[in-house]
Amino acid sequence: MAKARALDKRRKSIQSTRKITRTMELVASAQFRRAMERSLAASAYTERIAALVGDLARAGMKVTHPLLEERPERKSTALLVLTANRGLCGGYNSAILRIAHKRLDELKADGQTVRHMVSGNRGVSYMKYRDIPIDESFNQFDHHPLFEQVNVIAEGLLSSYLAGEIDRVEVVYTRFVSLSKQFATLETLLPLSELADAQNGEAETKKGQVDYEFLPSPESILEEVVPMAFKMKLFKCFLDAAVSEQVARRTAMKAATDNADSMISILTTTYNRARQSQITNEIIEVVSGASAMK
Repeated sequence: MAKARALDKRRKSIQSTRKITRTMELVASAQFRRAMERSLAASAYTERIAALVGDLARAGMKVTHPLLEERPERKSTALLVLTANRGLCGGYNSAILRIAHKRLDELKADGQTVRHMVSGNRGVSYMKYRDIPIDESFNQFDHHPLFEQVNVIAEGLLSSYLAGEIDRVEVVYTRFVSLSKQFATLETLLPLSELADAQNGEAETKKGQVDYEFLPSPESILEEVVPMAFKMKLFKCFLDAAVSEQVARRTAMKAATDNADSMISILTTTYNRARQSQITNEIIEVVSGASAMK
């Protein structure tokens, strides 16, 4: 049986680790709640913008915009990968990077030029380790991404797309659905085909049912709405990634804390038995020595 002193030392070490994992679990829980509120608010705003495009269609206007048009020939794609700056969040990063790597291989096999854009130190390290060139990297995003920060990236992508430098914008991130459901996914941000499909459907089924008045004009509103729709979709991706990261970290830290509790319980029982055996042996030695002196 292991010595009691070694068991006690190991138990204290696990107890110290448990304090760290428990603290990280509580921090992730607090950050998750704040991030989830922002994500839900952004989701409602994005849905309202899509509904506004439908309103334009119902007003009898033919909704056209360069950001809505699918390009028949794709030569270049911007692939944005959203990972975490830190680890200790289970399989959060590995699931994203697995999809991103597969998509890179598909784009290269299709003969397209890929603009590699990576957010998060984990993704940057992954790309560098596999000698994948990175065109743009970002590490300023954590559990609280700001719209002003995302807007800089969005403006650059919009300029490149409208100038014809890229024909498609895709993002790999973890979509947040609920506390019990998050999944890594690949999503196309440009062109905004979802908006185009939605407005076409609205035009066919509801045209003429409701009258709308637009000031100054539907066209001028469209020029503002469509780029904003792209920016909000991109911002929503960052918010979903932040929420999902905190959920994954909280789950991983809770599992680590539970495992530490189990190990501490086993070590405590083993330590008590070892200590009891040691005391018993010492008593036997004392009694034997006293008997020998008689």
